[in-house]
Amino acid sequence: MHVNEVLETCLYADDLEVAEKFYREVLGLRFVLREEGRHVFLRSGRGMVLLFRAEETLRADSHLPQHGSRGPTHMAFAVPAASLDQWVSWLRDHRVEIERDHPWPNGARSLYFRDPAGNSLELASPRLWGLKERFGESSSPPAGR
Repeated sequence: MHVNEVLETCLYADDLEVAEKFYREVLGLRFVLREEGRHVFLRSGRGMVLLFRAEETLRADSHLPQHGSRGPTHMAFAVPAASLDQWVSWLRDHRVEIERDHPWPNGARSLYFRDPAGNSLELASPRLWGLKERFGESSSPPAGR
């Protein structure tokens, strides 16, 4: 028995409206579902990014399973290595500070930055982990926004 891939990842933000705008407009994730004041679900490739208000996920009277986190967390998004320079420009154009542009010993490269809630985000080629780049849809910065 083994699992095949990550299906969803949760990040937490106090201001879901600001977080949703960032993930849709800056990172190009696609909207799927919203429960006002509790969560926003977005698609990233074959997986999902779930944005939650932590205090709402911990309420005992919720109809959904309890979970939550306090403080910033980390998530990495896979992008083609060839698009990283475009991403640098795109992020700067959207006033997103790049905390680190890190070259790895295996030739991979990572861009680190924060979302509006303070979560640490990373853009990297799957090569970072010895995986092949397989992208069915564009993984370059969103066009024309």
